[in-house]
Amino acid sequence: MSLKKTLPFQNLSDKETIRRVLAGEKYLYENIMRKYNQRLYRISMSIINDIEEAKDILQASYIKAYEHLSGFKYKSDFGTWLIRILINESLLHLRRKKRVEQLKVHELKPTSNSESPLQKVINKEITNVLEKALAQLPGKYRIVFIMREVETMSVRETMEALNISESNVKVRLNRAKEMLRNLLTKYYKTKDLYDLDEPRCDEVVKNVLTNIEGD
Repeated sequence: MSLKKTLPFQNLSDKETIRRVLAGEKYLYENIMRKYNQRLYRISMSIINDIEEAKDILQASYIKAYEHLSGFKYKSDFGTWLIRILINESLLHLRRKKRVEQLKVHELKPTSNSESPLQKVINKEITNVLEKALAQLPGKYRIVFIMREVETMSVRETMEALNISESNVKVRLNRAKEMLRNLLTKYYKTKDLYDLDEPRCDEVVKNVLTNIEGD
């Protein structure tokens, strides 16, 4: 998602933005969200694979990050810190969802024609094919692929965010590519993949700012 609007003091560094937010200029938190929205959304989608749930997790992650902002000690990159929060929130959501589904398993009848929200929303053929292929990958390979190939995160950023070794990052990426090659021959890179469109981006920013400004 391209940044279409001029943000307040958008040239501030993360560190300066954080300092000023903590000093009371909460509206500047929008700079953080606009900067990291697309990356965090794609990573959450690689785990959750549900548009609305990923958006909710994105908002919850920003709120949690804000609540712990004063405790950020700059021992790692701020973006990496945000990603760790997002991953934790995404995995927590999956565990909760699994428990709910286990409780309902005897009450629900299987439907053969059910479609995921992602399949209903995305109409672009190539992107749809790729996302279906990615959905078939085990989660540990899919998230590394999204981080390295789609978000172009460095090996260092990926290993820090996932708390795995450099060799594991490389092995998982190579394995993900190998599995994808068996599913399709090309078109595995696209900027439209798991794209957080402008309305959803605005909604996330609005909801988070409303929450933190009201505390």
